Amino acid sequence: MKWKRSERLVDMTYYLLEHPHQLIPLTYFSETYQSAKSSISEDLAIVKETFEEKGIGMLMTVPGAAGGVKYIPKTSDQEVKEIIQTLITELSQSDRLLPGGYLFMTDLLGNPELMNRVGKVFASIYANQQIDVIMTVATKGISIAHSIARHLNIPVVVVRRDSKVTEGSTVSINYVSGSSRRIQTMVLSKRSMKSGQRVLITDDFMKVGGTMNGMKNLLEEFDCELAGIAVLVEAEHAGETLVDDYYSLVKLHAVNEKDRTIALSEGNYFLKERT
Repeated sequence: MKWKRSERLVDMTYYLLEHPHQLIPLTYFSETYQSAKSSISEDLAIVKETFEEKGIGMLMTVPGAAGGVKYIPKTSDQEVKEIIQTLITELSQSDRLLPGGYLFMTDLLGNPELMNRVGKVFASIYANQQIDVIMTVATKGISIAHSIARHLNIPVVVVRRDSKVTEGSTVSINYVSGSSRRIQTMVLSKRSMKSGQRVLITDDFMKVGGTMNGMKNLLEEFDCELAGIAVLVEAEHAGETLVDDYYSLVKLHAVNEKDRTIALSEGNYFLKERT
């Protein structure tokens, strides 16, 4: 089959978007499209320029016989601000208030388009770091974890409150819940991670950081290293958090059940230095 250049560009772009952070040899494209490597290089230059102009991401070229091209998803500051504002607007709606001052967030966490954008934001932060695994705790953080993992092209592991027979042998720890100060349990299959892996942990909401701290402690049981912490919404509180190095997109300052008001602002994303 003889590919037209326009067809090559479309198919090549689609392939790159579907395989982020994967080094793709030029020979793969050359053989797929039955085209000279010089033509493929010219096509990639067009894709690279478009990606960077539109804020889609970067194309990294690795020279040499074992080289190729790698797509790195990136999100512009303008797009991040738009995503944060969307979250604040949605979460500020008074009908999200639940008894006890909790916020209903399930619909946002189940919105694939929004979570995909959120995942790309967090993946952009850690794009230049070695991340081997995304870890979250069941259940609300799962959609965020999978969205980040998609853009980093790495697996997800889910920590549970109790063991399942389908998990095989497990490791469990007890930890102190930051908000209620209750002793709770975390369980993770022994097959979930390998020693020495760098792990990014994430969750939808963080108040004091007890759950995040529990996951950090669980990493030690697997001899793994914490690579970072990503939180969709953090809550303001009087005391210190149990974790201090994290990224958040939205900050919840206060809820007033009587007046049905919710005070929100940007999280710390733009306050922290990013590599």
